Amino acid sequence: MKEKIFDFIDNSSDLAAELEIGLCKYPAISPESGGEGELDKCEFLAAWLKAHGINQLGRYDAPDPRAKGGVRPNLVATIPGKNDPSGKNPRFWVMSHIDVVPPGEASFWNSDPWKAIIAEGGVRSDGTLLGKRVIGRGVEDNQQGLCSSVIAALALVKQGITPSRTVKLLFASDEEIGSVYGLQWLIKNHQDLFQKNDMAIVPDSGCASGAEIEIAEKSHVWATFTTKGIQTHAAHPEHGANAYLAGADLTVRLHYELSEKFSDRNPLFDPPCSTFQPTKKEPNIPNINTVPGEDAFHYDMRILPSVSVDDVFKEVDRIKAEVEARHKVTIEYKIDYQTESPPTSQDSPLVKFLSNSIKEVYKVETKPIGIGGGTFAAYLRKLGIDCAVWARFDGTAHQPNEYALLDNILGDAKVMALMMISE
Repeated sequence: MKEKIFDFIDNSSDLAAELEIGLCKYPAISPESGGEGELDKCEFLAAWLKAHGINQLGRYDAPDPRAKGGVRPNLVATIPGKNDPSGKNPRFWVMSHIDVVPPGEASFWNSDPWKAIIAEGGVRSDGTLLGKRVIGRGVEDNQQGLCSSVIAALALVKQGITPSRTVKLLFASDEEIGSVYGLQWLIKNHQDLFQKNDMAIVPDSGCASGAEIEIAEKSHVWATFTTKGIQTHAAHPEHGANAYLAGADLTVRLHYELSEKFSDRNPLFDPPCSTFQPTKKEPNIPNINTVPGEDAFHYDMRILPSVSVDDVFKEVDRIKAEVEARHKVTIEYKIDYQTESPPTSQDSPLVKFLSNSIKEVYKVETKPIGIGGGTFAAYLRKLGIDCAVWARFDGTAHQPNEYALLDNILGDAKVMALMMISE
């Protein structure tokens, strides 16, 4: 059976390229980033799946009046497993997302980012040769994982092979902006989709060898700080309260004092510490010779699982109060995004199955890692579902001339197919 599956996948290069090229035509960009959402891309994908024999589809639309059609669609494909007529036995999920980030500066692209092309030849920056690849926005993040999951499922469906457990493929919206209309919405409104004994792979991060299995994520917080003072002429700063100066003081103190206070180290992560970084700065006044009365900036915090987010914000409140008193301003903050979750055990059946499958396909020894970036695996882990983030990526996501190697798509499909038939 395994040989039949692998033969099918080895002969699916053209099929993978067809799906990648088809998906790339639809710029599934969130309204926050100036797009219309994922509807057109989701409808294309659903039609493509049905045309190729994956017929058991369910669509779950999160309302969003800003998006085309007023919805952010989430698509679930089901391949029923052995002895599971009710679908209540543990299921195996592969969860990818259909939204993408904008292409960025057009002059940095060597081709149209929305018209995927197939290329051969070339070398990486380290001098190693590149294989046959598809180039376009979204082809690696996250269409590589999406295509791998589909090819793996088709290897079973097309040959009449029933998986050991029911397989669920999720194609979610809104991952790039926080999954408010994607997995978070599904968990809140359709929690019956998920069971605590399910297992899930999220093919949304990885390394070039395929050896790294992500089992833990740092808690992830985005916060906006707004400082309110008194606007005045810059020649008489004593008549006002400089909101920009107070904000700058707060910015620096948060970075250094939080980093010193929460200095735990965990070698599972790179970097092995919590990070507290000021990022986006909002404009305040248009001219130079006025002391601003209001100022705002944003912070990105990646916090080790051993550190309590509540404890971090108790310290934020202490620093904030001292800055307010020093500069005679008021400071408010709001949490724009927050996620935290427990790690998946490296001894879990999921990680063992995945590790064995990777070794069989790619002949590499695997290692568990943690990451600072956020994926929607965190939401699953909070539900008690074992989840691993894994793929064999060249790491071109969000870059100009983003590409996905066809060998990676097919190799990862083999890994996923082995997981689908594992007892």
